[in-house]
Amino acid sequence: MEQRLAAVLAADMAGYSRLMETDEAGTIARLRTHRIELIDPAIAKNKGRIIKTTGDGMLVEFQSVTDAVKCAIEVQQRMKRRNADVPDDRRIEFRIGINLGDIIFDEGDIFGDGVNIAARIEQLADVGGVCITAAVATQIVDRLEVPIEDLGEKMLKNISRPVRLYRIGLEGNVLPDAPDDADAKRTVSKPTIVVLPFNNMSGHPDQEFFADGLTEDIITELSRRHELFVISRNSSFVYKNQPVNMREVASKLGAQYLVEGSVRKIGDRVRVTVQLVDAINDAHVWADRYDRRLDDIFAIQDEVTAAIAATLPGRVEAAQRDQMSRTKPANMAAYECALAAKVLHHRGTVADNVEAQSLIGRAIALDPGYAHAHAWRACILGQAWVHGWCDDKDAVWTEVVAELDRALALDDNDADVHRILAAVNVNNNELMTARYHQERALFLNPNYDLVVVQQGELLTWLGRPEEGIDWIRKAMRLNPHHPERFWSHLGKAHFAARQYGEAIEAFMHLSAMDHVQHAFIAACYGWLGDRIAASAHLDKLKAIAPDFGMDAFLATLHYVQEADVQHVRDGLVKAGLPEVPPAASGTATADALRGAIDQR
Repeated sequence: MEQRLAAVLAADMAGYSRLMETDEAGTIARLRTHRIELIDPAIAKNKGRIIKTTGDGMLVEFQSVTDAVKCAIEVQQRMKRRNADVPDDRRIEFRIGINLGDIIFDEGDIFGDGVNIAARIEQLADVGGVCITAAVATQIVDRLEVPIEDLGEKMLKNISRPVRLYRIGLEGNVLPDAPDDADAKRTVSKPTIVVLPFNNMSGHPDQEFFADGLTEDIITELSRRHELFVISRNSSFVYKNQPVNMREVASKLGAQYLVEGSVRKIGDRVRVTVQLVDAINDAHVWADRYDRRLDDIFAIQDEVTAAIAATLPGRVEAAQRDQMSRTKPANMAAYECALAAKVLHHRGTVADNVEAQSLIGRAIALDPGYAHAHAWRACILGQAWVHGWCDDKDAVWTEVVAELDRALALDDNDADVHRILAAVNVNNNELMTARYHQERALFLNPNYDLVVVQQGELLTWLGRPEEGIDWIRKAMRLNPHHPERFWSHLGKAHFAARQYGEAIEAFMHLSAMDHVQHAFIAACYGWLGDRIAASAHLDKLKAIAPDFGMDAFLATLHYVQEADVQHVRDGLVKAGLPEVPPAASGTATADALRGAIDQR
């Protein structure tokens, strides 16, 4: 038996039994003609090999996914033309499914999960259509200018796990596309990443399960990130214990980025090394090492998996930004537009925000079903709303809410959608609704640092700052390259926990402070009884915000407990700010939304 990675095309004739019952001899003759004149030549031209035929279908193996898809599209488009003048009840039409997987070859036949999935998804294809798996989609999205529609995850007969499926649009020509038409036909073009099996460098066979388990967990966790296409475990484990040529593996799997690593046991410790490689540009993007005591191998596996899964997407996005800044592509897909919009958003200027709105709008025009783009349009509009970069704030806020509604309707499983919805609901003082969306985001992606840090913020507002501190510190561990603003969230949580020294130390990590941070530091020094230091920060506060007022500031806070609001008020009074009569807390403001959108 031989085992290798291959693309499998499964084709089946729709309505075969009905046609045979109506005209057996005529159906067989016409099917034979189609095979001789169209199907077999298309397979041969695209370097396919027919493995098995039945009366109404066939299995074909291709070494190239692109060739398999080109063959399927050619067959379906030409069959459509052949059927143009044939009565509906006499048309011969096919369903085609294509999968990329680990295939077992034995005595001229093929077996394995990859074959079974191809056969199952063929049954879900439209008559005259082509259905493909995510593994196939990742390879062709930048190679064939054809529309690809996400059908979501489907449960297939006798397959234990859900499989993400896509439909190929067959309107228009296959290749080549005219330059002006290519942009309109492209959909989401996400970076594709493959996690190769980690090497066991320990010399201890009992560490093999740890290396394999770590690899599988990393694949699973990265798959939660909707901004990445992650090659399946079945495809990547083909290369276990084999010498690997990075460029060759990347080309065969259609991946731009490869993750590789090793596990080594040293006494009572285990060392895990990992690196991210840009195979297209032959460049190392990121590397790290994790040294842990071997007290609980499963806890180590969970910890290292979480750290890698949290860090890698940010490194991939940074590499993508660098590449875009060098190449400045004129013809960008929806993902690339969204990424460019994020870059501009992070710069935080009026002009950049305007351009970001234009780019994110283009992403949505290219792919109206791109939920992540709708969520980020809400984020970018929210930035304009927070900073007053819009003429009609009510209208813009309505758009923010509408975009989040669209994103949620399109994809209830995008952690970013729920993260931003949680922030918006905090802004509206709907903290219980915010808690639902926050917990949903956390369930969908428990290792996403922006979700984890927001959990800490929400717990602080809910009067549980000690727990909030733990979550914020966890976010910092998950992403050692975390945004600087995480220190501000930590400082506020320590203040709410009455840990003033720790709060000041956290705020001091900021390279620049706004009036809000100076207010909290002043309140810390007020409670510590240091009027000189408190006065210095009040002076800086007033220099930044000359019109600063106690009530206006307290209205930006979303504490559930009135005692927490009074705690801030008393600290500022002790710092030397003139006392004013208390006002009702909890006015809807931009503080929570600012935290969600200012992701520097």
